[in-house]
Amino acid sequence: MSVARRAKAVAFDMDGLMVDTEPVYWKTASTQLRRLGHEYTQEICDQVMGRTPEFAFKLYIDLFRLDLDWRDMRDESEEIFIDLLDEGFSVTAGLTELLDELDRREIPHCVCTSSSRRLATEVLKRANLLDRFQFILTSDDITRGKPDPEIYSLAEARLGVEPSSTLVLEDSTAGCKSAVASGAFCFMLKAKHNFNADFSLASGVVERLDAPELFAALEQTVAS
Repeated sequence: MSVARRAKAVAFDMDGLMVDTEPVYWKTASTQLRRLGHEYTQEICDQVMGRTPEFAFKLYIDLFRLDLDWRDMRDESEEIFIDLLDEGFSVTAGLTELLDELDRREIPHCVCTSSSRRLATEVLKRANLLDRFQFILTSDDITRGKPDPEIYSLAEARLGVEPSSTLVLEDSTAGCKSAVASGAFCFMLKAKHNFNADFSLASGVVERLDAPELFAALEQTVAS
């Protein structure tokens, strides 16, 4: 594949992209909604994938006419999620190799996740990834979640590179739209959980994070 743009910085989504935590989110939402007498479905999952906690819990409240505050639902959900993390989760194939290559080329990289800072910290700590990034942005740092470009625009400013030289790695439709709207270019990971995602805006689609197409999209900033 011919890559017209080269990345001087890389922004990573987290859930479903770097770590396979989507099954944990599925179990969390299923457990919480079942307690309230409702069912979590693939249709609901597709609507909230890549979105902020506020968006997701307000959707549940509207959909099921729940007399609850979304913040209370979020707090309960986080407790369930953290407990379920103890069952384990996997890191996406090729992530370590990609991070090592970014370090070798001295390309700055960060995390931009729709999860809360509390959950992002728990996940990255358990995956031994907390110290692999220059900084981490979460839903706590923004007022408008994906697909709004705010989180990636904020990342680009902190990374100190032009948006057009920023590569975003995503797995959700909302995340890819956010990246492209910020002026970045986006590669999407194709996985089991996002078979209904829209990949049409992506500059490339990969099944591993050490795919040759990704390495070809990186700026060569140091001698090989």
